Amino acid sequence: MQNRMMLGIMSLCLGVLVFSLQDPLVKAVSSTYPVTEVIMIRAVVALPILLVLVHVDVGLPAIISRRFGMLTTRAFIQFASYTIYYLAIAALPLADAVALYFMAPLFIMALAGPYLGERVSWQTLTTVLLGLVGVLVMLRPGTGLFDWAALLSLGSAALYGFSQLMARKIGDTESSTVMAFYQNGAYMVGAAVFASTFHLAGITHAVHPSLEFLVRPWLWPTMPDFMKMAACGFVASAGMILLSQAYRLAPANRVATFEYTGILWSPLWGFLFFAEVPRSTTVIGAALIIGAGLLALNLSRRRMPERAVTVSCDPA
Repeated sequence: MQNRMMLGIMSLCLGVLVFSLQDPLVKAVSSTYPVTEVIMIRAVVALPILLVLVHVDVGLPAIISRRFGMLTTRAFIQFASYTIYYLAIAALPLADAVALYFMAPLFIMALAGPYLGERVSWQTLTTVLLGLVGVLVMLRPGTGLFDWAALLSLGSAALYGFSQLMARKIGDTESSTVMAFYQNGAYMVGAAVFASTFHLAGITHAVHPSLEFLVRPWLWPTMPDFMKMAACGFVASAGMILLSQAYRLAPANRVATFEYTGILWSPLWGFLFFAEVPRSTTVIGAALIIGAGLLALNLSRRRMPERAVTVSCDPA
């Protein structure tokens, strides 16, 4: 049992590390290519991998589900979350964007009451408020240094959190691999629709880096840039396998804490690849957000010793 626990923790930490590699890869091409092109290439590369995973997990016929509508709705919410998260990364330091995204578990706990009818304790609401204090410290409203792209990262966390609550409603009949397959399909369709819309409307330029990343016309990528975008597909697939393995080997409420190791990698990638040095307010705000998340997980663990809800903070 102890060996399975350690293997589970190691798989989760490695999965979080692998997922974090998407951030510098996307940011590296965000000044040249549109986010829709990045998403399309990533989704096309991931498609055959996901087909294999679905086949091994539950069989390909499981893709044709009676809950097609809910799976599709959830998939497009995930597409929106993924897209605006990377729009935020185009304008923000990696450490800021990722730290704000780690509000996702707290949003889930706050929304679980109205959406799932679960009782939300005052202790849980307190942890959400503590996380919001961390957000305010990071955003520094009124200082003249606020960038509205930070709201994109928060919005992404909220959408992601809601999509995970939807997953709890359909998780009794649908596997994680099938949900990931639908999500990948939404990425392909959504990217094509947005790119076509901006092209037909003649919108090709914007002033803000996030909007520019959204509306910029597609370009034929150089081989190094194509490899960066394609690598996101392999990264996402490998990360999903590692996280699934982690939660298969060990109880969710025991390994969930290690999701927060993701906050270690973003400042490192930002510093190594983009010469970004985290501000003191980023460090303090991130510490408050992580502290609130860990406290919330501990409260959840006490209420449901072996069934705590776990939510990966990594965009799949």
